[in-house]
Amino acid sequence: MITESIQTNELSEQLIDKLNKKTAVIGVIGLGYVGLPLAVEKAKAGYKVIGFDVQEKKIDMVNSGFNYIGDVVDEDLRFMVENGQLRATSDYSFISEVDAVAICVPTPLDVYQQPDTSYVESSTKEISRFLHKGMLVVLESTTYPGTTEELVKPILEATGLTCGTDFFLAYSPERVDPGNKSFNTKNTPKVVGGITSACSKVAQTLYEQVLDGSVHVVSSPSVAEMEKIYENTFRHINIALANEMAVLCDRMGINVWEVIDAAKSKPYGFMAFYPGPGLGGHCIPVDPFYLTWKAREFNYHTRLIELAGEINNSMPEFVVQKIGEILNRQKKAINGAVVYLLGVAYKKDIDDYRESPVLKIIEELEERGATVWISDTHIQNFKANGKPYECIGLTEERVAEADITVITTDHTGFDYEMIGRASKSLFDTRNGMKNYDKPDNYYLL
Repeated sequence: MITESIQTNELSEQLIDKLNKKTAVIGVIGLGYVGLPLAVEKAKAGYKVIGFDVQEKKIDMVNSGFNYIGDVVDEDLRFMVENGQLRATSDYSFISEVDAVAICVPTPLDVYQQPDTSYVESSTKEISRFLHKGMLVVLESTTYPGTTEELVKPILEATGLTCGTDFFLAYSPERVDPGNKSFNTKNTPKVVGGITSACSKVAQTLYEQVLDGSVHVVSSPSVAEMEKIYENTFRHINIALANEMAVLCDRMGINVWEVIDAAKSKPYGFMAFYPGPGLGGHCIPVDPFYLTWKAREFNYHTRLIELAGEINNSMPEFVVQKIGEILNRQKKAINGAVVYLLGVAYKKDIDDYRESPVLKIIEELEERGATVWISDTHIQNFKANGKPYECIGLTEERVAEADITVITTDHTGFDYEMIGRASKSLFDTRNGMKNYDKPDNYYLL
């Protein structure tokens, strides 16, 4: 036991020294919305970085210095690649060359609303093939509490190496908020929870060398995993409250946006959340259900989380219902109407449409016989419900021709003055027209 303790200190101190001197080689598995920004920041911090992905298209784009993620500065990626700081590969044998590796792969829900950890599991198995002494492994993918200790650790220890003694393992949740102008990968505070104190210290050292944001160390990976779920569940539930208020205010003839603006004038005890056509993105619609699934293991039913999910998931249908009501006032039915949706991205000024509520709105409208047009300032082509779609250019002629125009994503690039002027009827689900003159045929969620 004394020998193991000495070895642990020696290996951790050796890795900490390499991290501090920037001589460590860093790996990032998964070059998507989380992994690529992280890989670029680690390269900018002075480390040699190897990015791993199974998609050859992404690998070719990275190695060509071609950026495909909105939160990455094109010039940063190109400079890091051209200077040999960053390269991408699908050959996992290069993990044998890295001193620390971060797992940034998707953790979706399956068709039964249960966690799909297959990407985490397969990535961990690839790492285990080339795991070596003195190596740090950090899971960043959002997942249920217990994943690091119950899934990742046993796979790595099946190699015969011991966690905390031969290698180091920690969980540090990603906190990427696509399109956020104030906070990004570089300056957002980090949470780290290691299997042992040595694991935490090594992971803390890495992130302190890379990021400007503070590093908050917690006692275990499970605390860090639960922290991330709690963050997004907090938003999930409060958005559901805002959506329920919007539905009620609609029935009562009250402007919910004015209500929220009035409420947020209170300097304490209130945080503003806003309604919309539904939830989208890679976190908020998904992460709370990881906790719901895990809670069943402890014979606990997360009633509030599931109710919030029902409310948020009902919003696309509510939007379609309102579109039908507005068209009825023109003596038109949804069947045969031209409905012009402005925005398919799940939030403003980004090109990400994963889990976007607009996809459900499109499906509902088409099932009712509507012709759906879509414009988006950040997306040209996308797939919804297994079908390819192409966004069209936003013109005054098209707005004037449509039976109803619906603001589903409030991109700043839309010409709202023209939209208000030209629309036969205008339904605003995002309060995108708040700073513009409203036409007589204007309807606000």
